[in-house]
Amino acid sequence: MVRQCAIFPRYWWRWIMVVLLVWMLISVPGFAAEPLAVATVEQRVKPDIFVTDALIEAVHQATLAAETTGRIKQIFFDVDDVVAQGDVLLRFTDKEQQAGLARAEAGQKEALARLVQARAEHTRIQSVFARKLVAKSALDKSSADLKAAEQRVKAAEADLREARQQLEYTVVRAPYAGIVVKRHVSVGERVRPGTPLMTGFSLAKLRATTSVPQSIVAAVRQHGEVRISIDHAEPVISQDITVYPYADAASHNFTVRAELSSVPAGFYPGMFAKAYFVTGEKPRLLMPARAVVHRSEVTAVYVVDAQGQVGFRAVRIGRSFAEGGAEKTVEVLAGLEAGEQVALAPVKAGVLLKAQRAR
Repeated sequence: MVRQCAIFPRYWWRWIMVVLLVWMLISVPGFAAEPLAVATVEQRVKPDIFVTDALIEAVHQATLAAETTGRIKQIFFDVDDVVAQGDVLLRFTDKEQQAGLARAEAGQKEALARLVQARAEHTRIQSVFARKLVAKSALDKSSADLKAAEQRVKAAEADLREARQQLEYTVVRAPYAGIVVKRHVSVGERVRPGTPLMTGFSLAKLRATTSVPQSIVAAVRQHGEVRISIDHAEPVISQDITVYPYADAASHNFTVRAELSSVPAGFYPGMFAKAYFVTGEKPRLLMPARAVVHRSEVTAVYVVDAQGQVGFRAVRIGRSFAEGGAEKTVEVLAGLEAGEQVALAPVKAGVLLKAQRAR
């Protein structure tokens, strides 16, 4: 091994770093000339937030069921198809319903004919009774027959309406615009009233359902606001929330349902979301988020004192805040005090700190 040259110190690389730093401070245009940008750590009143998981649901979601007996004749839509309100989803065979309608129409015509006959008979009996040629009982009987004929007409009309309704049930239409998410039947399958046919929901109106502990339910009711967020999608603020009037017996949590005022891209029923409830306000120690640096597992900032000296200090930070177009800030939990200044250009502050130590 070649013996280390006597003209080079043992830690020669440190001297090379010092020379490079000095060269940057002296030679790079504007590097040392511009003052180090700093920000003051301030204490501000910020909302106290409770965060919990939520589930996105469709407000309009339903499983359509058969309302008459028949066999599936045609299916026009399948899973993931988009339908408009009133679109025909499927059709049944309608021979039984057509026969029932024909019987009801015939029954109505018969009832109308008997009503005409009963009215004519009642008119004739009234005329004869006025001349005192028949007994009062004959007039009473004709009046009763007329009323009975009128009631039979009403019954026949009700049967006709029911028969028409049964025929309409053979054509299943979409109750609202949405997406088909499940098909329960196939062509040729015989169904009866109550048999599930299709399941779908609408994306036009969504809501989020979550639960909160009993310790904050009063604050949730008082503030009446929640922010719903999913991954990188635009969050939605809802002020239309419903707090259930009872707690779950097992978890002792209260269910909260929030109606979303809008449906941003990326929100779909069944997705998990984060719900942020404002439960109050409290003072927090804040600094700009860009002042924070990460060195391995250490979170720190460069602190600048009144004499312009730079120091490296580990800190513990909390949640971040970003309101409108304002600069993003983070809460300082430990390591700093109000009034201290932190460098907003960590790279430049690090270079100045090494230059200070090399002097």
